[in-house]
Amino acid sequence: MNTVDPITEVEAIVARARTAQAAFERAGSQRAYDRAAQAAAWAIMEPARNRHLAELAVETTGLGNVPDKITKNHRKTLGLMRDIRGARTYGVVRDDPATGITEIARPMGVIGAVVPSTNPGATPANNIINALKCGNAIVVSPSPKGVPTCEALLRYIHAEFDKLGIDRDLVQMIPGRGSKEKTQRLLEISDLIVVTGSQNNVRRAYTSGTPALAVGAGNVTVIVDETADLAAAAEKIRASKTFDNATSCSSENAVVVVDSVYDAFVAEMNGHGGALVSDERRVTSRLWVKGHLNPEAIAQDAGKLIDALGLTGDVPEGTEYIAVETNGIGPDHPLSGEKLSRVLALYRARDFDDAVRRTREIQLHQGAGHSVGLHSADPERPMTLAHAIPTSRVIVNQAHTFATGGAFTNGMPFSLSMGCGSWGGNSIDTNLHWRHFMQTTKIVREIPPNEPTVEEIFADYWSEAGK
Repeated sequence: MNTVDPITEVEAIVARARTAQAAFERAGSQRAYDRAAQAAAWAIMEPARNRHLAELAVETTGLGNVPDKITKNHRKTLGLMRDIRGARTYGVVRDDPATGITEIARPMGVIGAVVPSTNPGATPANNIINALKCGNAIVVSPSPKGVPTCEALLRYIHAEFDKLGIDRDLVQMIPGRGSKEKTQRLLEISDLIVVTGSQNNVRRAYTSGTPALAVGAGNVTVIVDETADLAAAAEKIRASKTFDNATSCSSENAVVVVDSVYDAFVAEMNGHGGALVSDERRVTSRLWVKGHLNPEAIAQDAGKLIDALGLTGDVPEGTEYIAVETNGIGPDHPLSGEKLSRVLALYRARDFDDAVRRTREIQLHQGAGHSVGLHSADPERPMTLAHAIPTSRVIVNQAHTFATGGAFTNGMPFSLSMGCGSWGGNSIDTNLHWRHFMQTTKIVREIPPNEPTVEEIFADYWSEAGK
């Protein structure tokens, strides 16, 4: 029996994508790009298909829960469509007589997108919509567990494409369970790489020789200070921590509480689904097995998590997440890192300055550049955090998971991929969005000269330092 060489198969897929993209661009228009993006968006948002994708994702990955994945598929896609509505991605996008420069939108070409098992429907859909909006083709490389969901998503997208006569080869995926070799080849021969998930894949993307947009690791730390609305903070942390069983990189992993309100906050936390465990070792001995997170605890419903941690009968009925008191930070203290579960590390700080210090230590250990949160009524303290912490985002008085990746109540772009800047080893410090999928050609015309004198540039310097 003849078998297709996997590398040759990847090269053939990208070649078809390149042909389709060239035709898409050649016959392009803003309407054509917008319609293709709308087709991909409706493929995941149509309620019956959304539910099927959510159910399939949970069934095949064992991560998250169906109701929250339905919400995520819907809101992330709807928010993205709001963000790109009216965005000019074809033809002249800027014409400035003052500089004599006219900018013309151009696609990147073929996008290679590596997507995680934590969001096997929403993340590829987000990348696909952005790519099509800007006139690109895209080839998705899902994680092995995410393959069935990605296959179903592409079937739905292609069904929508068929209604409009759009070439199916604009949106493809690496078939089968995938391999490092096939993903590596995709990284090497695409025109732009987008990587979300494994930091190993991120490193490979940056060394592939292809321009790459990749994101860092999450390990969100949130401060609750003495001015905070404690009940509101506790409820927002609960809603955020438990959403889709903490699969999001924006899920809180640690909360640092100022000492003067620590006991009051714990009481509020207990009243909002949290159960406090003081015996750190009891949790860490079950949450990690042979140095790795316990798969029976990762991204599981509360009941399964509690069973996996051996806490059944020892926490109140209706417990939604576990908060563990701890002081340690660093490699020898696993609770200070990302836990991908309904487990939260709880730290006590002497005062706000001490809370900032602890938060900085946690971020430098893991999650630098991603985001931190603050529950406070003091309008100056977000600025303090912004200067003190190596972070790209300071989320103020919001449920972190819902706010970081874009919300209808803040101005962040809707995205499932958050750049972490140089702190996180990334080329971007913003939420990945449509503008990253487009480049421009500049027409440069001559304008009247605008040359200053040396005195105009250096007069203020000379007055201070002398010539």
